[in-house]
Amino acid sequence: MKRIVIIGGGHATAQLCASLVEAKQAGQEYEVAVVSAETEVPYQRPPLSKAYIKTPDAMLTPIRARAYYDEHGIALHLGEIAVSIDRAARSVALASGKTLAYNWLILATGSRARKLPGVPDATQDLHYLRNAAEAAALRAALNAANKVVVVGGGFIGLEVAATARGLGKDVLVLESAPRLLARALSPEMSGFLLQTHCAAGIEVCLNARLEKVLIEGGKVTGVAEAGGDAAADLILAGIGAEPEITLAKESGLETGNGIVVDAHMRTSDPQILAVGDCTLFPLHGAGCSIRLESVQNANDQARTAIATIGGKKTPYTALPWFWSEQGAVRVQIAGLAGPNATRHLRGDPASGKFSVLLYENGKLAAVESANLPDDHLAARKLLESGVSPAPEAASNPATALKDFVPAA
Repeated sequence: MKRIVIIGGGHATAQLCASLVEAKQAGQEYEVAVVSAETEVPYQRPPLSKAYIKTPDAMLTPIRARAYYDEHGIALHLGEIAVSIDRAARSVALASGKTLAYNWLILATGSRARKLPGVPDATQDLHYLRNAAEAAALRAALNAANKVVVVGGGFIGLEVAATARGLGKDVLVLESAPRLLARALSPEMSGFLLQTHCAAGIEVCLNARLEKVLIEGGKVTGVAEAGGDAAADLILAGIGAEPEITLAKESGLETGNGIVVDAHMRTSDPQILAVGDCTLFPLHGAGCSIRLESVQNANDQARTAIATIGGKKTPYTALPWFWSEQGAVRVQIAGLAGPNATRHLRGDPASGKFSVLLYENGKLAAVESANLPDDHLAARKLLESGVSPAPEAASNPATALKDFVPAA
């Protein structure tokens, strides 16, 4: 029987376990152990920046109940930290002193929040948001706060800003770039989000230069920015994330901006795979490697990894797609496009519902949609099938985008 050890406790781990259960039901024999520093079974993470911190009695939502793991014989080592990998002996040492042997090791270590430089972690009411413990601390602080400063106008920062504003807090967002989500979204979608958040009463400062976090008695009191000081009794830093590669690097695996894997999720050690936010993987059809942080990527890479373990040579070719809920706006993105993509508006941003079609070399590369789930679903089907309608026709909102999807 093959022994599989999974390190991590996020969406990728939940899908790895589900895929292994399916493989076992199909006749493959595996002994599975999960090692996670968190004390909870894998749970839904997107709500942490929204419903969970907004509602005092909101509970974590397990992706699968604890009973699921027990029923299928998956050993859970929760609240445990993997401290080293012995690749020669094929074993993992835990901080508790336990040692787990493996035939296959899967690293699903995720990512960690990038910290504000020069600010002690112990500073009271300075918050980051990557896991349940941080969300619980943020929720408690948010309940007592009046003035909230969000450093970083990325997805997490804007989601928390919208949630805090919905609770009636005074909210200031400091973004160092000239527009919101400049690396992830088109100027049209960025501008729409800026207008939406400002209309909701959120103050947004672009091209911001945070000079210092003001601290008195170990507690934040505000921020010093190039445009002047701003008071705050809570700061949320959402300035990006870094892949958690410490264990991989210390064990001698190839790393960069993530754990380097091939299209089958294999690391530089063929018996060790890696999936999810922590991986630097070859983007199908692009001729380059990237790192993505999304539930879709975690789930689909997990399926690819289990196929690899099962002997199937199925490379990772899944279409990237994402979503973000910011107050009353749901932004959905299908595909990836570079900064020089040609952009075509589908609908009117003033209506609150529109899409941006992005073309590269005459082909549809990505679609961003605001409050148009039908456009998003159709865009995914178009991109997955390789169909690229003429932009003049596709950008006409009088024609449903799904009408361009070829019949099954």
